Amino acid sequence: MRIAVVGASGAVGQEFLKVLEQRNFPLDELVLFGSARSAGKKYSFKGKELTVKELKHNDDFKDIDIALVSAGGSISKEFAETITKHGAIMIDNSSAFRMDEDVPLVVPEVNAEDAKNAPRNIIANPNCTTIQMVVALNAIEKISHIKRVHVSTYQAASGAGAKGMAELEEQYKSIVNGEEPQVSAFQYQLAMNMIPQVDVFADDDYTKEELKMYNETRKIMHSDIQVSATCVRVPILRAHSESVWVETEKPVSPEEAKEAFRNSEGIVLMDNVEKKEYPMPLFLAGKDEVFVGRVRKDISNPNGLTFWCVSDQIRKGAALNAVQIAEFLIKN
Repeated sequence: MRIAVVGASGAVGQEFLKVLEQRNFPLDELVLFGSARSAGKKYSFKGKELTVKELKHNDDFKDIDIALVSAGGSISKEFAETITKHGAIMIDNSSAFRMDEDVPLVVPEVNAEDAKNAPRNIIANPNCTTIQMVVALNAIEKISHIKRVHVSTYQAASGAGAKGMAELEEQYKSIVNGEEPQVSAFQYQLAMNMIPQVDVFADDDYTKEELKMYNETRKIMHSDIQVSATCVRVPILRAHSESVWVETEKPVSPEEAKEAFRNSEGIVLMDNVEKKEYPMPLFLAGKDEVFVGRVRKDISNPNGLTFWCVSDQIRKGAALNAVQIAEFLIKN
């Protein structure tokens, strides 16, 4: 089993290496690829030193079984044929192919079987905010069909990769030192602030990030579910949070929902208001699961339920989900 990581020097690429090693992924060889700027960099994996190769249009993927790709949408589109032409399965982390009808969009806890039907040898990894939400929604869907979801996201700097996290840290240092914070990764200064814009605005004044949550949720869950999202960037280093309102066809009690969350793969229920126990990104960065809490009845809707969830964007929201897809393919 030969595995490739494309975009090895990025935040998600680095997380791929950690996740593959921590999960003892069954591989015989790991090959790293990156841009011309990254080529030649060396990274440690299971005690061995690996050197990043430059991604080129050649036959480097001839003997690769699975390629984990996180190099941006334009690179994914340009190199998809190069990566897959000899039979490699490309698990792509960008938005390039997510809504293509002949490309499965997979969250293993929800729709793993879709990964078996990939006619182009491409499987898309969903958007990070969508991944954590559908893992939680799937638990409720098993009790009663979900008609509608309203969600507000509180997205960490990690959503903009390593440069986003570095910029947030540098801005706080500048503020402490009485200097002017520099802004490049986000639309505005993120430190001491919140920005109600993630990605660019579409014609209907929703951002692309918000529209991804609508379209991707419906595709993953094979559902007519309606989703309305407001996505906000917050001054947190990593791990996204979401406040979710769900309307189901029949009433679902908080007790039923909690039991469903408790028994669902990939979810940790953290809900004890008496002890002030609920998910918070400060304590959950680096964790694999989707953490759910503040489960309660929506007092404005007899068929409504609301909850709060937190998950690490770089792990479950990106690298881990892709590796879980690869694990499923190997087993099946």
